[in-house]
Amino acid sequence: MAKRARRKTSKKKAGISFFGLTARALMTLAAGLLLLSCLSLFLDPVHFWFFTIFGLLFMPLFVLNLALLIWAVMRKSKAAVIPFLAILPSLFFIGKFYQWSDNRKDSDTDGITMVSYNVGRFVQYGAGTAKDRTSCADSVVSFIKSCDADIICLQEVQIANANQVKKWINDNFKGYNSEYYVMLAGNGAFGNITLSRFPITDKGKFDFENSTNLALYTDIDVKGKKVRIYNCHLQSYGLSASRILTSMGRNEELQKAQDKMRTSIIRRPKQVDQVLRDIRECPLETIVAGDFNDTPMSHTYYMLNKDHKDTFTQAGKGFGGTFVNFRHLLRIDYVLIPKDAEALSYEVPRVRCSDHFPVVTKFAL
Repeated sequence: MAKRARRKTSKKKAGISFFGLTARALMTLAAGLLLLSCLSLFLDPVHFWFFTIFGLLFMPLFVLNLALLIWAVMRKSKAAVIPFLAILPSLFFIGKFYQWSDNRKDSDTDGITMVSYNVGRFVQYGAGTAKDRTSCADSVVSFIKSCDADIICLQEVQIANANQVKKWINDNFKGYNSEYYVMLAGNGAFGNITLSRFPITDKGKFDFENSTNLALYTDIDVKGKKVRIYNCHLQSYGLSASRILTSMGRNEELQKAQDKMRTSIIRRPKQVDQVLRDIRECPLETIVAGDFNDTPMSHTYYMLNKDHKDTFTQAGKGFGGTFVNFRHLLRIDYVLIPKDAEALSYEVPRVRCSDHFPVVTKFAL
């Protein structure tokens, strides 16, 4: 009987030991991936493209490590130190995704209201009340008008008739000065549009190599103070979550998806460099807005935000996610203002007219 008891005890200890080792291995893996995610912010994707993927997974990895920490603490396990040490540096970055306190200033404070919105070619009508592309476009216009914005930056605008772009702008946005650039497509034209109630003193665009994405710059005169606005639509991945999932288990399709992702990741920093060169040479204060197609844990965001303020971290509250399919986890649309400007308010209205949510912010120059 004593021998049997000893055997049972030894088996039980072995079982616990195996479970403990497995748990520690999982914690170490999750902690390592989270630290790699933090590191991705500082690495140039041209040379370290794969680290960008870790940056995209920052929030899920943070939540996983937090769950493992809570689980280990509840079990009074010494292994809790593993996720704890991984979470510590992550706390410096979590505010780029979620803001606990309400930093909004007095709404009566005089400032400039700005909207940045990737309208997704007006094809998100299936998820909203609009029944077709035209009614979806009407819904977008109606929303933007309700914002009463001084500056509007639109990306992925598609107009069925390439010759009617200027008329569409004039009919829908009376009282605004405009700059736009569109590319011809089989079903019309698509591109970016910048609208301003302030006088436009200069304007231009950046041609991105081997890409249909683009960026515009617009110099405006705000009551005697000139500022340059960059309306950016940086390189898209061109991959949906469903396509990635369906490619799993099919080596050829998975390789195509990987190649497409790698190409997009490598092109984006080159596009950022073009914008940054202009920013460095520009004698005016600059505002950078648009769809960056990158999260705050990316080299794209790190470089463009270096000499700017992120209006979300300055005046946002709650989650700042702007991509509809991952509404809380993916913040890829931004309005970055000059260092000496002040963000007064920041909102991400849950408008279902695109695969992006709009960014609406107010700031004082």
